[in-house]
Amino acid sequence: MTVVLDGSTLTIEQLCAVARNGETVALAESSHEKMLKSRALLEKYVAEGKALYGITTGIGEFARIAITAEQSAELQRRIIYSHSAGVGDPQPEDVVRAGMTLRANTLAKGYSGVRIALVETILEMINKGVVPYINEKGSLGTSGDLSPLSQFAEVAIGEGRAYFQGELLSGAEAMKRAGVKPTDLTYKEGLGLINGSQIMTAGAALLIYDAERILKNAVIASAMTLDALRAVERPYHPAPHRVRPHPGQGAVAANLCKLFADSEIMADRTGKVQDGYSLRCTPQILGPSFEILEHARSVITTEMNSSADNPLFVPEEGEYYAAGNFHGQGIGLAVDYLCMAMSESANLSERHTNRLMNPALSGLPDFLAEGKGLNSGMMVAQYTAAALVSENKVLSHPASVDSISVSADQEDHVSMGPIAVRKCTEIHRNVRNVLAIEMMAAAQAMEFHNGRKPGRGTGIAYRIIREVVPKLEDDRVMYKDIEAICKLVEDNTILDAVESELGELQTA
Repeated sequence: MTVVLDGSTLTIEQLCAVARNGETVALAESSHEKMLKSRALLEKYVAEGKALYGITTGIGEFARIAITAEQSAELQRRIIYSHSAGVGDPQPEDVVRAGMTLRANTLAKGYSGVRIALVETILEMINKGVVPYINEKGSLGTSGDLSPLSQFAEVAIGEGRAYFQGELLSGAEAMKRAGVKPTDLTYKEGLGLINGSQIMTAGAALLIYDAERILKNAVIASAMTLDALRAVERPYHPAPHRVRPHPGQGAVAANLCKLFADSEIMADRTGKVQDGYSLRCTPQILGPSFEILEHARSVITTEMNSSADNPLFVPEEGEYYAAGNFHGQGIGLAVDYLCMAMSESANLSERHTNRLMNPALSGLPDFLAEGKGLNSGMMVAQYTAAALVSENKVLSHPASVDSISVSADQEDHVSMGPIAVRKCTEIHRNVRNVLAIEMMAAAQAMEFHNGRKPGRGTGIAYRIIREVVPKLEDDRVMYKDIEAICKLVEDNTILDAVESELGELQTA
């Protein structure tokens, strides 16, 4: 499958296919005419001697200084050099590939004034496996991801560093081995490569793709806990959710009923009237996380298909606009919101694990192991979950409420969106492990119900877990079991098996 970029219709799923599965990309025919018209308008203004930001003027605080048309190509190259100022670990390769794809898609929209040849160079880099080395830190998420995109631009002009076939090389050598001719630069094109939000948007898009699957795993983990603790079923029936019709809440309740349907464990009545909040209110707690995910998906999909650039050349109006479409506030806020949603899913999971471990709440052996005193069981696995949940709470402090003025106060409000993306990435890692611990504990709890079978979906999850982690009889090293189950969450083994059997789980 080739993903065709037209600046308007790219989906998160298509972006992930390019970034992670090696799908190729191509420029839509419809973009050619739009790009040619935009370029023609730029060249008309240059010929007329018009002051154009970053083309015939300097940039940032230096926008007041005129640059001759003859100096413009050199200006574009120097912009890339001066803005390549990142530090820290390298960005993951899937984020870089996604960012390159998004930058090409922005330019394909036809308002940036760059040549078609520049986009074709980017697409060739993607298709032939040239992945620029980009430092993880340094972008403020406003004026675009200037530093990371400059490191990408370095490689596009045959400089910098890049990975090719797993080897880190000079940009020139990587391009040579891949058979990609570096681009030259003319009016606007250095700025056109770097003045947008594409690296943080790329990271956000991949997080959204993963978050949906993590939250579905959270529903499966919750269903396993409810099943193992013989929860009262009535709170998950349709009526309570029909009269409080938040879509996420209703979706989670319907999923839970599907997952623990036909459970012999839950059918073993205990005489309880109702359960504690972390059990009874699972739809009301997890449901909003799905709704937040859908909000973030909408924001990021819009950004992926926007002219996140400056300046813009609008042929249908015959006008040039130096504006602020590079500002990443919307992205930062959406990802900060997603951080909260994902953290809360782990908060709930840890409380479920606590109820499974505590005999006063579960009616099961202390810490899910017999031989207490000699055996500590899964006691300290809950410590790990608690530590990760606490870390997530710190990481959920919003990055987008911070701003530090730069460029001599010309750029006096910035989004800090890239920090939100990095925080959310770490939160995702933590949530997967917290869910793995809950699943491990719930599977162990199912062992104490005298052979009664779990539900249709919870039984699938139990059996898959038992393929990699046996029942705990006597104390053993716990981290290996957690790692094994976390891998099942990360690669969607449990989720895929459940959905293959029961159908796709609902989201908001």
